[in-house]
Amino acid sequence: MSSPASSKSWIQYADRLVFITGDRITLAAYSFPFAGSRKIPFADIEQIQVLEPSLANGRWRIWGSGDLRTWFPLDIHRPSRDRIFVARLKTGRTRIGFTVEDSARVITVLENLRVPVTISESCAGRFTGVSP
Repeated sequence: MSSPASSKSWIQYADRLVFITGDRITLAAYSFPFAGSRKIPFADIEQIQVLEPSLANGRWRIWGSGDLRTWFPLDIHRPSRDRIFVARLKTGRTRIGFTVEDSARVITVLENLRVPVTISESCAGRFTGVSP
């Protein structure tokens, strides 16, 4: 049984869109139409892909799904974000696309937490682990 002060509950990263602790990611404004959050334990994530934003992978998807497979929480600034993150869940075909305010920092945090992260070739070499 973990104590409330365990390292698993410490916030590793937080912005207006996501909160990352040692054992989960919480996506703000996830559900439609009430914008409730969703907590996803890292144990439920098979992999997180980091992609260059494009029409095909959700750059213009402000909220919801365009392919009925990938759900995006609300982010009105998604078209201007530098990266799209896509979490593939172990429980089936479901994917969750999301964006963050500091993608380089989030990649570093996820890697430090040993979450399986794959960075697309178009993004490779652009992250040094330090925010621009």
